[in-house]
Amino acid sequence: MLTRRRFLHYTALAPAALSPAFWAQAPSQDPGIDHAAPQISAQARAIHKRALIFDGHVHALDREFYHGGSMGIRTTDGQWDLPRAREGGVGAFFLSVFTPEEYYPSRFETKQALRRIDHALNQLQMNRDQVELALNGDDVVRIRTQGKMAAVLDIEGSYDLDGDLGVLRELHRLGLRSVQLSAHNWNQNYADSCCSSPQWNGLTEHGHDVIREMNRLGMVINVSHSSDDTISQAIDISDGPIIATHHGLRKVNDIPRNMPDSLLKKLAAKGGIIGFQIGSEFAYPKEYDWLTAHRHKTFWDTTSIPDRVKGKTIYEVDKLVAPQFPMLGAQVPDSVMMQVDDWVSVVDKAIQLVGEDHVAIGTDFDGGPTLARGMRDVRDLPMITDAMLRRRYSEERIHKFWGGNLLRCFSQVTQK
Repeated sequence: MLTRRRFLHYTALAPAALSPAFWAQAPSQDPGIDHAAPQISAQARAIHKRALIFDGHVHALDREFYHGGSMGIRTTDGQWDLPRAREGGVGAFFLSVFTPEEYYPSRFETKQALRRIDHALNQLQMNRDQVELALNGDDVVRIRTQGKMAAVLDIEGSYDLDGDLGVLRELHRLGLRSVQLSAHNWNQNYADSCCSSPQWNGLTEHGHDVIREMNRLGMVINVSHSSDDTISQAIDISDGPIIATHHGLRKVNDIPRNMPDSLLKKLAAKGGIIGFQIGSEFAYPKEYDWLTAHRHKTFWDTTSIPDRVKGKTIYEVDKLVAPQFPMLGAQVPDSVMMQVDDWVSVVDKAIQLVGEDHVAIGTDFDGGPTLARGMRDVRDLPMITDAMLRRRYSEERIHKFWGGNLLRCFSQVTQK
């Protein structure tokens, strides 16, 4: 069992090192260019070094699945790999096993989930000197005290649109410990998404059974991308806390992908936490509006997918989706670009609403976030610590945000 004493002992041991033209990569993300590191105060660096950085959502292996290579090799594209994550102080992360909507019309989602888990386990074995699979909170602590990063397998999208409980149990046996309720921005046959027309007004009776089985198995119920009704009903049904791994606040940016205050209060009252996605699309309306205008559609629009994948084999779908990975943020003008202090102000609003015990980080690196000005990639996470110090956050509050809250919640859910 993860006690407060054990967690404090762990933190003391945390290692120190650790149109097409529109979508051109932003200057801070150009391949082959290593832009200057931001200036970080000595105090922020020291606090960041002492903290457990436990990221609730990372697209750590999309690049490698579709294009080959190893997560343990430093790359010149994207926002995340193990060497850069170590530089950013990352100690643990939810490794997103992503099954995009393109696999759903032909019902390839279960096969794709199995392929992605197989690939993830192989990558973890290949890089076992740097990273190890974690099945519970005690594993996270043990792995970190060994100087390695802890990876938690998390399905983003659908493992099976029907939510078959036998499939769920088999994936649990393979090491999966977190599952998204909605099929990304698509409805499951048992749960509504935030960003599709309501089909079930939340959860079906079978959706209730899925939640109960996840509770029994000790799996994280991840409500990011779920509809308001799905989230509310999941909180009611679950006998443990719920996690929104990568989210935002609707009162800051009024989009269905973000959470309203009433739901955040309900989530927190049950012991749950909200992980904040690091991009401007969630946290900065000025930049979101500019991006939406230039896309000519919302970022969650999936209406064209059935026609694009009709008649394609799973391997042809692979080729269709591969060019988008790793997903990067867009190039935006300085006049609309978010500052890191703008982003931290959103976290601060949540703290004022529900307290410091219910907030966390869920970056969504390599999943498409447009980063704050001056932030190159995962290496620059200490910019956030510095911004929190400017708001006079205590070290205890900063540690809770970076990993203490997520570790507590993950430990509680998986303690079976």
